[in-house]
Amino acid sequence: MLRIGLLGCGNVGHIIAQHRQGFEIVALFDKIPGRAQELVEISGGKVFSDFASFIQEDFDLVVEAASVNAVYRYGEDVLSHGKDLVVLSVGALADVEFRDRLIGAARAHKKKIRIPSGAILGLDNIKIGQISRIDRLSLVSTKNPGSLGVQAGEERRLIFKGKANDCIRQFPKNINVAIALGLAAGREADVEIWADPATDRNIHEIFVEGEFGDVYIRVRNVPSPDNPATSYMAALSILTLLRNLEEPLVVGT
Repeated sequence: MLRIGLLGCGNVGHIIAQHRQGFEIVALFDKIPGRAQELVEISGGKVFSDFASFIQEDFDLVVEAASVNAVYRYGEDVLSHGKDLVVLSVGALADVEFRDRLIGAARAHKKKIRIPSGAILGLDNIKIGQISRIDRLSLVSTKNPGSLGVQAGEERRLIFKGKANDCIRQFPKNINVAIALGLAAGREADVEIWADPATDRNIHEIFVEGEFGDVYIRVRNVPSPDNPATSYMAALSILTLLRNLEEPLVVGT
């Protein structure tokens, strides 16, 4: 059975622990030790008070469910210790220099960096942009102001318009989707973020046009119960990835 170490024991970590199937959680680490301790009973994992001890434990891969800063701080160490890495906070990879270092570490140690679909659908198909020309790659995200950390107005309003790599500086917890799209397609996405006090969903609309045709995807996610900035689907996508890693039949790429 696949053995994992969980890096980050907040809301997403709880969902992974509660719904684990086809894998075993053997190690838990969070910069706030009490969070990791909360998961002991439902996960069966062992809590580590420091990363150096955590990464020495015997498991196959690390699931990062913490933050962009956690990917920066620990990502290369995970790979250099011979463990694969699942990255939820994919916004960290907007930093091209860091991304190249991380990929270099994976190659050097013959390990994999895996990025789940997160809060959207269709990443497999959008990867055709690496082969066939894409002329337009756009993301329009609409969220409740509370999940964006902005003041709530009475009407839906545009709070950002520009490139994904610029957006990450202002909304690091809300732009993982755009960075994942760009990595899949092989080009940077154009982004709009809207704050709408009338919505209780995280809505992502994806527009892709190219020589292959055009695609429109609309996803209306239910926010995670204890963290409205995170879509429940994002946690479920990690579970799906983990459950299928060792399956002999692979659907999609």
